[in-house]
Amino acid sequence: MGWDGWVVQGESDRQRDVWDVESLAGHLLPAGSVFRFLAEHRDRLFPDALFADLFASGRGRPSIPAGVVASVIVLQSLQGLSDREAVDALTFDLRWKAACGFPVDARGFDSSSLTYWRKRLAASERPHRIFEVVREVIAETGAVKGRTRRALDSTILDDAVARQDTVTQLIAQIRRVGREVPDAAGVIAERCTRLSALTGQGYDSPGKPRIAWDDAEARDGLVSVLVNDALALLDGLDVEAITERGGKPAEAVALLALVAGQDVEPADGSDGTDGRWRIARRVAPERVISTVDPEARHARKTVERRQDGFKAHVVIEPDTGLATVVELTKAAGPGNGDAAVGARLVVVDPTVTGPVEVLGDSAYATGDMLHVLDQKQWTPLVKPWPLKPAVDGGFTIDDFTHDPATGTLTCPAGATRKITGKGSVTFGAACRGCPLRGQCTTATGGRSIQLHEYHALQREHRRRAAQDGFQAVYRQHRPMVERTIAWLTRGNRRLRYRGVTKNNTWLHHRAAAINLRRMVALGLNLDNGAWALA
Repeated sequence: MGWDGWVVQGESDRQRDVWDVESLAGHLLPAGSVFRFLAEHRDRLFPDALFADLFASGRGRPSIPAGVVASVIVLQSLQGLSDREAVDALTFDLRWKAACGFPVDARGFDSSSLTYWRKRLAASERPHRIFEVVREVIAETGAVKGRTRRALDSTILDDAVARQDTVTQLIAQIRRVGREVPDAAGVIAERCTRLSALTGQGYDSPGKPRIAWDDAEARDGLVSVLVNDALALLDGLDVEAITERGGKPAEAVALLALVAGQDVEPADGSDGTDGRWRIARRVAPERVISTVDPEARHARKTVERRQDGFKAHVVIEPDTGLATVVELTKAAGPGNGDAAVGARLVVVDPTVTGPVEVLGDSAYATGDMLHVLDQKQWTPLVKPWPLKPAVDGGFTIDDFTHDPATGTLTCPAGATRKITGKGSVTFGAACRGCPLRGQCTTATGGRSIQLHEYHALQREHRRRAAQDGFQAVYRQHRPMVERTIAWLTRGNRRLRYRGVTKNNTWLHHRAAAINLRRMVALGLNLDNGAWALA
């Protein structure tokens, strides 16, 4: 057992200190503020028993009381502070002292304690319990009871690291393998000599290699030697054995293999076997943008706006603006799209007790999302994808008549064709001499159509979305959804941590703090021992 195993949970002292800030100046705390609410109810909101499983051994020195740490985490997340700034606030800000139950003359605990607690929470079966507790309070008050709408939205959060170019990534990762893989330093010295031969600098030299950066040929030459050095290093290691043992060495080797191939392609006139490479004329799907945080990704929320980082997904009750489910994912890649994550989150929202209307923009209008909602018998109020005709101003898919019963599709000219098992339809010869062909297709072989698995759901959804009532409901509730996203990101657009797991924990704590502030503003209080809204 490590040293951190010899710790027991601290307990809140029911006997107040003579210099207790709440006793001395609690009346100065603004009514309806999170500070006052925590000062009065933190032990009820975050009882010691809630965190007892984090210190199961029952042996060792007492840790900080759970209510204190949870309150500090909530206030830290609310104000967007670093660990050191949060502890300074606990030491010098009387509002923080009152909220956390600290005497006037008490010094805050060491900032590393917050890291320690987050580590314990992450390793537990309920890593997001602070968010869950606040959500339970929301449910107990009935704030979202009987509300039959949920809105889905997402936003890009900037990562905590700098984007690295291909050259920087290759050099940094070769160095990392040399540090973390046993005996790799010797392999680098023996096999990775091309960089030194080209520039006079080895992998232990700081800064970028000295080359004529304005010369495209020189840049391609540098990329070639770096890729070949990386491949030589991988060839000189027992990658299979390293991978089998796992841990940081395996992660370092895997990442080197990835960055050595994601951004390069054979140079002009090369077949890929002569060791000549260049930067690829395209961006690799799900490209790793930094070896410091391999989970950060390129993202594009709109055509004009590009960012690097992660994506925060939120399920919102649009009348109150409360976030009922949140999750942070990579900003791109399989399974991380808005519709895929949104469908997964909304169906596990514990505050939903019956059929609901699900609101969202066009990113959520996929066939798979509509299928999920149809299976739940929930109503989608998501903006449909715009239809693109094959010919500008011509016919769209909705101008074709779909008959699910017979499995056929009929074109605007009246030609009917069978839909194959894979959803494809080819009109072919029917397009020859067709007077409507100029409005339908430019393909020499005639019009071909690929139907989605849930085409019928998509078509019906587009029909309903054209009705006035659909647009009215969407527009009525959209402003509150935007406001919740603004609350979540104000002053906190840039993340403080690396990787999905740590930043997902931060997102849950941030959402818990925003929800608590919102509930306090709505009149949250204790009424005969039960949470209620005034």
